[in-house]
Amino acid sequence: MNTPLSVDALIPREMAQRAENVGATKAEMNAITMFVLAVLAGAFIALGAIFATTVTTGAGAVSLGGTSGTAGLPFGVTRLLGGLVFCLGLILVVVAGAELFTGNNLIVIAWAGRKVKTSALLRNWGIVYVGNFVGSIGTVILMFLTKQYTFGSNGIGVTALRTAAAKCDYGFVQAIALGIMCNALVCLAVWLSFSARSTTDRILSIIFPITAFVAAGFEHSVANMYFIPIGLFVKNFDSSWTDKYAANLDLSNLTWGHFLLNNLLPVTIGNIIGGGVLVALVYWFVYLRPQRSDTK
Repeated sequence: MNTPLSVDALIPREMAQRAENVGATKAEMNAITMFVLAVLAGAFIALGAIFATTVTTGAGAVSLGGTSGTAGLPFGVTRLLGGLVFCLGLILVVVAGAELFTGNNLIVIAWAGRKVKTSALLRNWGIVYVGNFVGSIGTVILMFLTKQYTFGSNGIGVTALRTAAAKCDYGFVQAIALGIMCNALVCLAVWLSFSARSTTDRILSIIFPITAFVAAGFEHSVANMYFIPIGLFVKNFDSSWTDKYAANLDLSNLTWGHFLLNNLLPVTIGNIIGGGVLVALVYWFVYLRPQRSDTK
């Protein structure tokens, strides 16, 4: 007798088992495939960042780095719009297929279940992180060559610079905390997608958590591999444009050193804690940890 095909969403315990299996598969992937998929993910997240920068410029001059600019739509509404369109990035990663460092923090659930060795976990994170960076920087270079930052009466470039500068102004501990909150939501989005039975389900499960992290101003390491370098490229390689259209912005902290040490490093630490501990380890403990069976 054939079992009827179920279209119901998976329940949380089944989601945990699926996450564990997916994590084990990701860790075993060959290095070349993993790297290429990671480059794609970096580019996909950059596309979401480009979309968000463009839309928030049209809605009002509010940066995506947690600070407001000149008058436009209310701050929260503008951030909501930016968050909605930024979802493009993770939708492409999850539906099209790519390897994203922040989402792969969920491999911890397979590691905790001893389905993945520590060396395999770190190998995945290292290769994927580098691949994400390559994909992001490649997109930055291409977008700089398009001079899209001059569109919207040069408003897109101003928004990009304002966003990049704001992200370089955070304190180290603040950046860690913002990274924790961000990847808790990102990994919850991926976690919810494990319940899906269709592409539509997967997309809908992504929208609200990702919109929330962008709207709230939390920090995503891979997104910042685009947001900050695009500002650095405009500042350093088109200084005449910057002097003309962004002279009123304080760009003193917008340097490669501040990007790498004051933002990317602490945000990455926070992302690992938020996704690997607050989501992956918690759900492993709830649903997959070995259960004691007391016998009398």
